[in-house]
Amino acid sequence: MATITLQDIRKAYGQDVAIENINLDIRDGEFVTLVGPSGCGKSTTIEMIAGLTKPTSGTVAIGDRDVTALPPKDRGIAMVFQNIALFPHKDVYDNISFGLQLRKFDKDEMDRRVEDAANTVQLSGMLDRMPSEMSGGQRQRVAIARAIVREPDVFLMDEPLANLDAELRVHMRTQLQRIHNKLDTTIVYVTHDQAQAMTMSDRIAVLNDGELQQIDPPLVCYNEPDNRFVAGFIGSPAMNFIRGEITADGFSSDSGHGDVEFDPSAIGVSVGHKVVLGVRPEHVIPVDRATGDVTATIETYTDVIEPMGDEIFVYLVTSKDATVDMEDPSASGQILMNVAPDTPVEENQELSVVFDKSNLHLFDIETDKALAHGLSEPVSVDTSVDGSADTEVGSDDD
Repeated sequence: MATITLQDIRKAYGQDVAIENINLDIRDGEFVTLVGPSGCGKSTTIEMIAGLTKPTSGTVAIGDRDVTALPPKDRGIAMVFQNIALFPHKDVYDNISFGLQLRKFDKDEMDRRVEDAANTVQLSGMLDRMPSEMSGGQRQRVAIARAIVREPDVFLMDEPLANLDAELRVHMRTQLQRIHNKLDTTIVYVTHDQAQAMTMSDRIAVLNDGELQQIDPPLVCYNEPDNRFVAGFIGSPAMNFIRGEITADGFSSDSGHGDVEFDPSAIGVSVGHKVVLGVRPEHVIPVDRATGDVTATIETYTDVIEPMGDEIFVYLVTSKDATVDMEDPSASGQILMNVAPDTPVEENQELSVVFDKSNLHLFDIETDKALAHGLSEPVSVDTSVDGSADTEVGSDDD
């Protein structure tokens, strides 16, 4: 096991910058996922950790060694790729042990490692099978076992489940969590699939345009995104964004819906500040089901309804004749709501909704940086001068 440290990493191809000044510390035994849209630089980053790509500047350290100039074979890493790349003419045993055979391992030691790896990925009894006789998930487990037998300090996995069907992906991500728990080895995992990132990781590193946006535990990225990109990328369906500005009473939207009352001074923003209000679909609530601290009622009309079985996605508009701009739906008055499957809702229905104030987010409109998470007013308790509550509950004289 080992730590991984990326310090001031930059990678450029001529004038095109793929990675810009990434600093990343991955702890010993941690499962960290690099996640982001296509072209964000996540595969380039893991390739620099592996030694397949050399950084233009900066250093890569594994444990207490600077490995920036070392070839992959000397870094103590094992890598699993999107392309499983098994030898079709070799059985499972020979596929798993191929790297050990090249290194002239003793037969008894090789047998021990292969058997241990096969048990770990639940391939016992299949060592004599050919790849053509196995399912996609089993072949992927062979590729993982081939990495395990090397007993590396670090596992690097670049989109290893991308070529599997949906059911197998769910199954294999569970298997990967079990493998990590058993081996307790540092894993760096690359995916564009946020479901994999959220469910498997100790921390996720969100990248965009070659820059690290945030690295935190999954639920921190979900509940307290550092900026608007993270807020929109993490979570499915995506967060609603409503442009507006700060007033003396709180937030006023440009589109005439979604105004929120709160004390601007409590979060350190001034009147006239241009901001974006963020609200996740699950925090848009039909008014008859609302509880707790909520916003004023917003009158809407249901546009498109998408029943998903365990939930319903409801696209709301603020006027019947609204034309939704697909590039910027919120600017044209669209709000996406996520409700329970028993919610009585149908198309072209008038529907009053509110926002859960405790789960609203504010972002600066120019920098996209988060300004606040949660706009509920604090509950105050009126106390007397001596610090005791004005209303006494019970006494010996009662």
